[in-house]
Amino acid sequence: MALSWSFSLRHVQRFVTRTSCLPALTRAWYSDKGDMHPAPPEIQEPTIPPYEEKVGEPVHLKRARLQYQSRKRGMLENGLILSSFAHRFLPSMTENQLALYDRLINLPSNDWEIYYWATGVQPTPQEFDNEVMTMLKEFVKNSDRENRTIQPNLH
Repeated sequence: MALSWSFSLRHVQRFVTRTSCLPALTRAWYSDKGDMHPAPPEIQEPTIPPYEEKVGEPVHLKRARLQYQSRKRGMLENGLILSSFAHRFLPSMTENQLALYDRLINLPSNDWEIYYWATGVQPTPQEFDNEVMTMLKEFVKNSDRENRTIQPNLH
């Protein structure tokens, strides 16, 4: 069984190197300079729905939603930072602080912006420069040198 697997793997490797299918595929999307070409007209960029504050949401559900959204960022750095921050601070946040945190993690369309603001690489825009951002910036400094290489358990 292992022999047939190694044979088929060798066969695939030879096919890929002998035929220039990979360069042709990459040439379809990237120029010689490495710049990506615009998508063909038949491909639509997905739209990001506008942020809408959830009015009347019970506080316990808001905390649970924010905990989940802090963990599932699509970017490892923010997933680690925000999930650890939420684990520590969400239970004690006031409703006003929860609303500020909700806006912070859901309003910017680019997670790198949140990361750069929290780490101090870029200045925080005035609309996000509030007490929750101050708490997050202080948390990111990790002055206690905690190990934050994995997300905290949910319970």
